[in-house]
Amino acid sequence: MTLFEAHEWGVWSQFALGVCTFIALVFISAPYGRHTRGGWGPTLPVRAGWVLMELPCVLAFAYFFFQGEHSGELVPLILLGFWQLHYLQRTFVFPFLIRVGDRRMPFLIPVLAIAFNMLNAWINATWIGTLGSYGTDWLQDPRFIVGALLFVAGWAGNIHSDAVLRGLRKPGETGYKIPRGGLYRFVSAPNYLCEILEWCGWAIMTWSTAGLAFAFYTFANLAPRAVSNHRWYHEKFDDYPKERKALLPFIY
Repeated sequence: MTLFEAHEWGVWSQFALGVCTFIALVFISAPYGRHTRGGWGPTLPVRAGWVLMELPCVLAFAYFFFQGEHSGELVPLILLGFWQLHYLQRTFVFPFLIRVGDRRMPFLIPVLAIAFNMLNAWINATWIGTLGSYGTDWLQDPRFIVGALLFVAGWAGNIHSDAVLRGLRKPGETGYKIPRGGLYRFVSAPNYLCEILEWCGWAIMTWSTAGLAFAFYTFANLAPRAVSNHRWYHEKFDDYPKERKALLPFIY
């Protein structure tokens, strides 16, 4: 089997995983965050879990990328920079900003995430570092420009939405409150919406099936989670804004 054929298998496997994940999460809320509950086996501290599950996106992606013959070229290096912009923050900054106290998550969550992230890192890094072809003129292509703008807008919106959630609790406080301001005026899960936008931007700016598979999986993973969070807010707070949607402003 050639590298290209193996890559195609990897991409289609990720699409299939997206379908399975979406169906599973429609019926079962993943047991972390506000949906944490017992009965899912051994646990570990939340911060450790976040670092463990996101680390392959930094290290494995860089490793696979620098194996590629195009890894020294300008555009692939810029694409690497976009990827790492997200995952360096997600791996080494985000886990240490969240206020989790002594909360834990099932060990199963990082295990499943690591398996997915290894596959995802391989198909995307292999595409931009080896199989794809990006000349410097790609930087002026409308697909790159639109994709980059979407990516940066999603990245910034994701960070801002997470900051709004962190700001709900003062030091020493526990429990949940209704988030307000920013994109929370329109949807219950703007952090998920912005992450979906990010990886749609990635799919457009790389113009690749690997990027499309990641964008599809991101939606399949986060859309049901957004609906679960929206339902949870309505069940917990009688005064939760009725006009606020789950994921898509004014729509759903």
